[in-house]
Amino acid sequence: MKRTHLLVALAGLALALPLAATSAKRPAHINLPNGWQPEGIAIKANSFYVGSIPTGRVWKGNLRTGQGAELVPNRGRRAIGVEVDHRNRLWVAGGPTGDGYVYNASTGADIAQFNFTDESATFVNDVVVTKRAAWFTDSMRQFLYKVPIATNGQIGTPQAVPLTGDIVYQSGFNVNGIDATPNGKKLIIVQSNTGKLFKVNRQGVARLINLGGATVPGDGLLLQGKRLYAVVRSPQDGVLVIRLRPNLRSGTVVRTITSSDLDDPTTVDAHGSRLYAVNARFSTPPGPDVEYWITQLRR
Repeated sequence: MKRTHLLVALAGLALALPLAATSAKRPAHINLPNGWQPEGIAIKANSFYVGSIPTGRVWKGNLRTGQGAELVPNRGRRAIGVEVDHRNRLWVAGGPTGDGYVYNASTGADIAQFNFTDESATFVNDVVVTKRAAWFTDSMRQFLYKVPIATNGQIGTPQAVPLTGDIVYQSGFNVNGIDATPNGKKLIIVQSNTGKLFKVNRQGVARLINLGGATVPGDGLLLQGKRLYAVVRSPQDGVLVIRLRPNLRSGTVVRTITSSDLDDPTTVDAHGSRLYAVNARFSTPPGPDVEYWITQLRR
């Protein structure tokens, strides 16, 4: 009997070792197609999704191999922030179009399109999906756009929710990244041009998160428990790690994750103990031969 257990254990170990080795060899630098001009990244299981700003295309790749293919073709749209929900739907912010889109995350087929605003001054920048709604930010208009989601997954009619409370929009790019608490009752947003973080309820009332004088001129946000990861660019490309209080009223910047492989990172998502940041390379003039990539970071 003991011999049987030992053989089973050895067999399990033999199976586990190749898997561990495979995991250890996940590429730390994942190339995207030249000229892609990425901005947002979303991860589900071992798949990653990255949009193309000027074309609205979406690239789907594998974190294990780094290989991928075009999921959503050029349809004359834009793709800024992206998010994958648990129903295998890919939500995409449409930037200056004032629109948002939903695709099948497996096939790239259209599921829904939203026209949030026809105003010329708009930039639908990022999106987070909770159990009951998808929330989009607008960097030019002092609104969040809410798309209700029914218990059966049916997508409802979009609503423009005014941002009130402590936040005041100024010239330039305002609210950028967004994430939500696990229950979806609270949102966290960053106002890039002021470096301020806010906690927002589902009615759009924003309350300043006190960082003790620190500023976060951030782009994409990722909330993991009470740790908030905020992507920042110049003068130092990196990801700020912010420890938030349980009530989300205050927080402390504890460190910055950096890498020589980063070049104007914009957004980040997580897989296990690793973060994956997409490099927009805004300081490099775009062109069909310009290289773009994703950088793996240790949390």
